[in-house]
Amino acid sequence: MASSNRKIVPESREVLNQWKYEIAAEFGLPVGSSGAGGADTEFAGELGALAGSSTGNYWGHLTSREVGSVGGEITKRLIAHAERNFSL
Repeated sequence: MASSNRKIVPESREVLNQWKYEIAAEFGLPVGSSGAGGADTEFAGELGALAGSSTGNYWGHLTSREVGSVGGEITKRLIAHAERNFSL
């Protein structure tokens, strides 16, 4: 079965990955961000991301609800961006 997770714009992968860690930090979720260029977001330490932690890209300690909230927020932001930039 083909993967349905294919990116239409492959260059968007890095931006979406960065958003994932920024949103997790905004929500106070403790995840590392070594996959986001090795740097945490500006306030990640204050908001719950474990700067320099050994968790790396590990999200397994989070609940499905917490991880889903990050994905939902990414979707909201993508829709808002499209509405702002592509309105007729």
